[in-house]
Amino acid sequence: MMRTDARHVKFESPLGLMAVSAVEDGLTYVHMGVEEMKDAWGPEEHTPVLDAAEEQLLAYFAGELKDFDLPLAAEGTGFQHRVWAELVQIPYGETWSYLDVAQRLGDPKAVRAVGLANGRNPIAIVVPCHRVIGSNGKLTGYAGGLWRKEWLLGLERGEPALFA
Repeated sequence: MMRTDARHVKFESPLGLMAVSAVEDGLTYVHMGVEEMKDAWGPEEHTPVLDAAEEQLLAYFAGELKDFDLPLAAEGTGFQHRVWAELVQIPYGETWSYLDVAQRLGDPKAVRAVGLANGRNPIAIVVPCHRVIGSNGKLTGYAGGLWRKEWLLGLERGEPALFA
């Protein structure tokens, strides 16, 4: 859910129309696939955080940025924040399994909880939940759609055929 004090900007990306939301303290949400809701959004309001988020995301999509440098202010539980902190440790172009993340948190039995926290990540791409896959190497659910997850992983692997 978007905070009522959040501001947003929309922009076109290779993944379709996107929007980013932020409060004064930092980025709160990366929205993908907002074409169907584009008229429901209120007026855009540029802020330094939102302008930096748009600029960095577009540089990432162009293959010019591998690490984001943005203040983050996502709302979530303590456990979710611990999971999201692990996600930003996954190197660009690599993938970890849900089990890998659970083990890094010190609880290999927390695989399902890690999956739920991963799926509730409101700052997709910046907090790279797309880099988490099943233990069998298969792509699993992605809130932005599996085709976007495949596209993002292809971009990071340098496979232009996937996103040409």
